[in-house]
Amino acid sequence: MQGTVRRWEAGKGFGFIQAAHSSNVFFHVRDYRGNTPPVVGMEVEYEEIQVGGKGPRAMQVRPRSAPGVAASRRPHPPPSSKSTPVRRPQHSAPAGTSWAMALMLAWVALLVWGGWTRRLPLGLLGILAVLNGVTFVAYAVDKSAAQRGAWRTSEQTLHLLALLGGWPAAWWAQQWMRHKSSKASFRMVYWCTVLLHSAALGAIVWQPGWLPFSGLH
Repeated sequence: MQGTVRRWEAGKGFGFIQAAHSSNVFFHVRDYRGNTPPVVGMEVEYEEIQVGGKGPRAMQVRPRSAPGVAASRRPHPPPSSKSTPVRRPQHSAPAGTSWAMALMLAWVALLVWGGWTRRLPLGLLGILAVLNGVTFVAYAVDKSAAQRGAWRTSEQTLHLLALLGGWPAAWWAQQWMRHKSSKASFRMVYWCTVLLHSAALGAIVWQPGWLPFSGLH
């Protein structure tokens, strides 16, 4: 879609786009793909999503012209007798989805097997379920704070929740809310926490004797 930046809060890192169908399309600086900062009057193109009951949000915002440049000054394509079909963006599954789903299934299977063979305390399974719920809520709160320019949840806290066992909920939150899913440094640390947690869980299940709670059921 196309529109014009009608408001930009540089200090808070968000603004709004005036479009033909709506005058209040929210966008955040993390979703801006220009080489220069956005300013009021800049013509942009973007992909639009709906965020719950909060209204439309612009993603992949790219500048089309500097402010004040009239659309009539842009070169027009030569007339053609044949109309060119409009190509809509194709949305594919995020990279690594198959690998993440397979790892989640293996993780759940390991937990079930560990509980069935009494190598894991049943209480631990309940703790992990609650931890995943807390992790998902933490991402939702941080996402809302980012949109409002409020106090953010630290990345260290999000990584700690993933390391303790909330990584499946963290992955779903990243994909469903599109939060922290495009920051390469965060994603790298996140996958390190996944590998560390999985390795520790495997060691607990296969060698339970070294744990202080082994034998407690």
